Amino acid sequence: MSNKKNVVLAFSGGLDTAFCTVYLREQGYAVTTVTVDTGGFPPEQLARIKELSAKLGAVAHHTVDARDTLFQGYLRYLIAGNVLRGQVYPLSVSAERACQAVEAVRMARELGAQAIAHGSTGAGNDQVRFDVAFRSLAPELELITPIRTLGLSRQQELSFLAERGIHMPPKLGSYSVNEGMWGTSVGGRETLESWSALPEAAFPGGEIPTDLKPRTLTVSFTQGVPSALDGEAMGPVKLVEALNALGRTYGIGRGVHLGDTILGIKGRVGFEAPAAHMLITSHRELEKLVLSGKQLFWKETVGNLYGSLLHEGHFFDPLVKDLEAFLTSSQERVTGEVRLVLHPRTLVVEGVKSPHSLMDAKVATYGEANVLWTGSEAAGFAKLYGVAQMLSHKAKGGS
Repeated sequence: MSNKKNVVLAFSGGLDTAFCTVYLREQGYAVTTVTVDTGGFPPEQLARIKELSAKLGAVAHHTVDARDTLFQGYLRYLIAGNVLRGQVYPLSVSAERACQAVEAVRMARELGAQAIAHGSTGAGNDQVRFDVAFRSLAPELELITPIRTLGLSRQQELSFLAERGIHMPPKLGSYSVNEGMWGTSVGGRETLESWSALPEAAFPGGEIPTDLKPRTLTVSFTQGVPSALDGEAMGPVKLVEALNALGRTYGIGRGVHLGDTILGIKGRVGFEAPAAHMLITSHRELEKLVLSGKQLFWKETVGNLYGSLLHEGHFFDPLVKDLEAFLTSSQERVTGEVRLVLHPRTLVVEGVKSPHSLMDAKVATYGEANVLWTGSEAAGFAKLYGVAQMLSHKAKGGS
């Protein structure tokens, strides 16, 4: 074993990483598999992945519970920035991959590995995210990408493993599903072009009954971080998981995102992200109550930029930490409660309150009387406010 080069493989337990384990072992590597749990892995699945790793010949397997790391290092900033790419997609996969890459590098360092590997193909965004993270954080490690390098088809991978007595289950169903704490992505024939709709049955929550009664709930935030559900204090990971379970029954946070991939082509993906949509909708409304208009304007710009850097594989650019500092500062007064009502496939914000509210009926009521200025003062303000426009219009020959 001492003559072999040690490699850490980011391991999901799917066909691609199963192939990588056997292939790398046959290339003379001592393979350690690492599964980074960012949500979506029930205990029985983690046990199955561990058993599969041993069956494939890995020298060791490690499971890293990174759900809290995912929230504290990534999701809290996506909430603070109200980040929805294309105004719909909550960047669930993007955040997971960055977190998984960081944890894989950490394990490689701890284990004294000489190489690190992933099972991404050469077609999608994940290869770029893993490559950039591995090269940025651990440039001294050899980077190995068997699936991309060999360019094998799924059937060729299955045949390779079958020849060695390893029979992976065939792909079940017509849709590929990637479930995580911040959402589930769904791909199928409908997402390969821009017109077809994904059927409800393609989503993990299945078809949603139309006769569900409305469900009212209250989400609390403390300095921008979700901290309680219906008055019960709970950690953010538990709260996210609770909202996912509740929101899924109503079909909340379902959609299809069409946008630009890192490689420069258009892509389309279905998603189901109940907690992300419920929390971002709630958080945005709370911010409207406690932040100034100029803060809200710049936060929208910063949030979009932060989301783009994460999604497009630029998470290790120094600008990311600068933006996180801004987002953290902006959350100092984002404390309060938001009342939501869930209906089948949609949610409504009914009310919001905060000890830091900037809306004070004792001072002024929009469109009604107030105590801060007189009618004549308002008339003077309105006149001065329009002077520049009046002069511009006059200069163009307006009457």
